[in-house]
Order: sequence, then structure tokens, then C-alpha cells
Amino acid sequence: MFSNFDFGVIIRALPYLFYEGMTFTLMLTGLAAFGGLVFGTAIALMRLSGYKVLGRIAGVYVDFMRSLPLVLVIFWFYFLVPYIGQWLTGASRPISVGAFASSLITFIMFEAAYFSEIMRAGIQSISRGQPAAASALGLTYAQTMRYVVLPQAFRNMLPVLITQTIVLFQDTSLVYVLSITDFLGAASKVAQRDGRLVEMYLFAAIVYFTISCIASFGVRRLQARIAIIR
Repeated sequence: MFSNFDFGVIIRALPYLFYEGMTFTLMLTGLAAFGGLVFGTAIALMRLSGYKVLGRIAGVYVDFMRSLPLVLVIFWFYFLVPYIGQWLTGASRPISVGAFASSLITFIMFEAAYFSEIMRAGIQSISRGQPAAASALGLTYAQTMRYVVLPQAFRNMLPVLITQTIVLFQDTSLVYVLSITDFLGAASKVAQRDGRLVEMYLFAAIVYFTISCIASFGVRRLQARIAIIR
């Protein structure tokens, strides 16, 4: 089965795959995870606020994003948003967004829906006595969230947040549909150029699998340490 398997094409492509493809994948993962966590935390606070309108808006946003396939959101943002921008600004032609900006904003908006539910669960896991004690000490709601609730919620949910980031790392391969050179896109270009689809796609799968497994093992170790701290 592997008599014609060419390891040389993989070795020759390693600098291109990792220096360009994997660098972009990790950068997109990091920026999208950070932006999604910040935006998701804001959505979680909206859902837990005493304002019903804000809670309903946040709830509709989360349900809407979680009910759509990610690849559809990527296509929608890349192809439709320029025309929406043209309509809003009154420009003579569609507003250019760019493939990278489009994919980054898409992942931030999409992942925020998932991060918000994680952070909402983390906030609700904090004993109600702690916000009450903070209020008794004269802290405002914003100060209570910043100094008391959110740090503990973030620590409690850190393993789940990292797990979601691993899923995000895998999902970044979907930017291939926009012809962006991420790791999978780089592997695909080499495969098409050299006619070695089996070698390159198998190698890409092994790399994704290895990184995800190592990260998952780290999550399990982190969960064990957090359980000891508790």
C-alpha cells in the first residue's frame, strides 16, 4: 500500500508548511480565541444582567450563531458583508474586507457564542455569598465582577476554555475555502503541485491529531491540578 509513498515530498515541504502555514494557523487561533473570549464574556454578562432586553438580545445572538454551520458563516461574512458595508456607507462599490480580516472577525463572532456559555457557567458556579460580601464591602457591580467573580470563573472554566480553543484550532482549517494559506491550505497547495495528495493530506491529519492530543493531555493535567487547589 505504501510502496509508492514519497516521504521526500513531505520533508521538502516542511519549511513551507510550518513557517507559513502553521504560523498563520496558530496566529489565527490565538487572536480568535482572545477576541472570542473577551466578546463572549461580555455576552455572558449581558445574559446574567438584570436587564431583560440585554439578556434576550444576547440569548438570540448565541442561539443564532450556534445553529449555523461555521463554513456558512465564513462564506456569508466574506461575500455579503462588503455589500452591507456599501449599503451602510453609501459607497459606490462594495467595501473591501480582505480574507484574513474576514476570517478573523468570523471566528471571533462565532466562537464568542460558545465562550459566552462557558463563562456564564463559570460565573454561575461562584457562590452567591461572594458577590454579596463584595457588595457589603462597598464594591460596585463592575468591581465585583472584575476583582471577585470573573477571576474565579476564569480559573474554574480554564480547562473547558482550552478545550474549546483546541476545537477552534481544528476549525481554522476551514479558511481553506477562502484560499488562505493556513496549514491545511499549504498542504493542499503542495499536494496539488506535486501530485501527492495522499502523502500531504495524511501528514496534515497526523499533525492536527498530534497537536490536539498533546493539548488535550495538558487539559487533563490542568483539570487535576485545579481539582487539587479546590
